[in-house]
Amino acid sequence: MKKKFKVGKIIVALLALIWLAIAGAPFYFMVASAFKEQFEIFTTGVFAIPKGLYLQNFHKVIEGDFYKYLFNSIFVVGVSLVLILFTSLFASYPFSRFKFKLNKPLFGIIVAAMAVPIHVTLIPVFQLTQKLNLYDTIFALIGPYTAFNLPISVFILTGFMAQIPKELEESAEIDGCGKYRTFFNIIAPLSKPGLATLAIYNSVNMWNEFSFALVLTQSQKSRTLPLSIWEYQGQYNANIPMIMAVLTLCALPMILAFAIGQDKLIKGMMAGAVKG
Repeated sequence: MKKKFKVGKIIVALLALIWLAIAGAPFYFMVASAFKEQFEIFTTGVFAIPKGLYLQNFHKVIEGDFYKYLFNSIFVVGVSLVLILFTSLFASYPFSRFKFKLNKPLFGIIVAAMAVPIHVTLIPVFQLTQKLNLYDTIFALIGPYTAFNLPISVFILTGFMAQIPKELEESAEIDGCGKYRTFFNIIAPLSKPGLATLAIYNSVNMWNEFSFALVLTQSQKSRTLPLSIWEYQGQYNANIPMIMAVLTLCALPMILAFAIGQDKLIKGMMAGAVKG
């Protein structure tokens, strides 16, 4: 049994190393290439270590409209995320704790909405955005981002809330707490791990979203970071290190956010696994 256990550990370690190589190689190529000069990548090899920290690539990117793209992305993702978390929090509570006739039909509609491909709705959303005079503004992205991330958020958070012991609510009712006070003082605080998981998951999806940002915005003043990558790629088509510098700067905020919130993400996932 000990030999089998050791063999199993070796196999797991090898698989982990293989996964690390597959996942880490593109990231290393991106960061390493960003510090190279324009033609250094062709003379030293793709995965070669940079000869020096050539920071001009980052300076050129930052001197452009990068901050404007960054602000637009932070604003759109931030507002959309607040709306998603608050709406899913308030919607998941009755679905998970109350019994009423329309509970299952309404929840079934929410689950069915998860199967709708978002790109099918591009034309209707585009037409609606024009009628509301929101086209080519950063506010045009908030509605679609919120709407298309709500179904899965409500679905996940409803399952999370359903596992919270009902005895806590019963004890609160005995002490004189109403439904609203029970929700804000008991259910909402206990749902923080689930909300943290949803925050990181939805933030990554919205941060990298490209299709709606391309269709619903036109000018540089309203565009987000994924479109900046697209525009920089056209501007610096032959300058691969410059493009890699743009990609590195665009990925850096999400990497920092994940590094800061990874403990909450793991706690949320573990809490759901244990309760399930």
